[in-house]
Amino acid sequence: MTAYDRLFIDGEWVSSSGNAVIRVISPHTEEPIAGVPDATPADVDAAVRAARIAFDNGPWPRLDPSERIAVLQRLAERYKQRRAEMAELITAEIGAPVSFSKMAQVRLPLMMMSAFCSLAADYKWQEDRSGFYGHDIRIAKRPVGVVAAIVPWNMPQFLTISKAVPALLAGCCVVVKPAPESPLDALLLAEFVAEAGLPPGVLNVVTGGPEVGDCLVRHPGVDKVSFTGSTAAGRQVARACADQTKPVSLELGGKSAAIVLEDADPTTVAASLIAGSLSNSGQICNALTRILLPTTREAEFLDALREHMRAMTVGDPRDPHTQIGPLVAARQRDRVRDFIEGGLEEGARLVCGGAETPPGLDRGWYVQPTLFADADNTMRIAREEIFGPVLTVISYDNEDDAVRIANDSDYGLAGAVFTPDTDRGYAVAARVHTGSFGINQGYTMDPYAPFGGMKASGYGRELGREGFEGYVHTQSISSAAVPTR
Repeated sequence: MTAYDRLFIDGEWVSSSGNAVIRVISPHTEEPIAGVPDATPADVDAAVRAARIAFDNGPWPRLDPSERIAVLQRLAERYKQRRAEMAELITAEIGAPVSFSKMAQVRLPLMMMSAFCSLAADYKWQEDRSGFYGHDIRIAKRPVGVVAAIVPWNMPQFLTISKAVPALLAGCCVVVKPAPESPLDALLLAEFVAEAGLPPGVLNVVTGGPEVGDCLVRHPGVDKVSFTGSTAAGRQVARACADQTKPVSLELGGKSAAIVLEDADPTTVAASLIAGSLSNSGQICNALTRILLPTTREAEFLDALREHMRAMTVGDPRDPHTQIGPLVAARQRDRVRDFIEGGLEEGARLVCGGAETPPGLDRGWYVQPTLFADADNTMRIAREEIFGPVLTVISYDNEDDAVRIANDSDYGLAGAVFTPDTDRGYAVAARVHTGSFGINQGYTMDPYAPFGGMKASGYGRELGREGFEGYVHTQSISSAAVPTR
């Protein structure tokens, strides 16, 4: 049984050096479901020290990559055996609809573990080449060291696995700091890690709030930080890492645009946008929340979107028929409602939804699926990340106008275009300034494809071969023949 009242450090379940506790609250019932330690600086020191010793003196970085792959495959097998438990736990702690938890919160991370092991088996950890001056040159990929993986609450296992597994396969040792809203899944993962036989100190889990994350980021024993979260918090992390010349990768916010071209089919587009924009109750960083519609066919597309959104089931996230569950916290619900009220004040037209509590849901942090039209790209609902089930429609005159609007954003995480002409879709994709893009779909998180942003959406990449690059240093070794006498 997972020890929710303890931390996982150096392969052991240990009590915090302090007495503070973080209560994990059900977003559906608003009742406490668990309490976890709010770690202290001494706890962070212990976790980093364990990772440091495991990296500097332990076997893990010195194993052949094939041996590390074998251990991670055992972890994946244990994960697979208890995936239903993991899905139910994530639904309980963050309110994600259980159908989404089973698919994206658990099945996708499991698939990623398998994919990362395959990528690691084919990765060139070392190669020899001839130098310009005739000397032999060896290019070696060395593990970067101790990695701090700081994970948000919205996709906790997906993001933990996308950071920790490539780092571990590269030979790094890791300290995971989950969000205070979603610590339980990280502790369950630690249980799997212990059962899979990772050496002590190779993966550690400390729970806590922003102060714990800041302590971990600034710790001199940490060699690399991988952070996913808000743009504001990411900038603070980047400044702290810059002070120590410490490498950092940042996957931050988004306000992604879906460009719907005039030749697209309204019903098909609406169904796809529901998946690409409102999964996890809209709490996804790469959600397509700005919908750009051609003026000539705007009414048709709006009708299709309104029909699909009104038909969505809002309610208990444990019900397999639920499509929109509660938001993660009361503050998040209130923030989304504030955006909805602000959109009306700025002159946008409410097509469906609104700030009122969904009917029949007197408890829980719920917001109705909400669609705005008659918006322009200067409004807050078009420029700021809402992180809830709210979509904003902006009309455009021609393709150039659509691309201009899509690029008129502080963010550059993802985007999409909808058109039956795939070549035209690729041409539009080349003009949009985002790190990831989809044609006739929201961006698909393929484990073999690198994912990351531009502009205020951060820098660095996760997934794919590029996902390993953030966890290795490149060492160049040249040699010359010893002269004979």
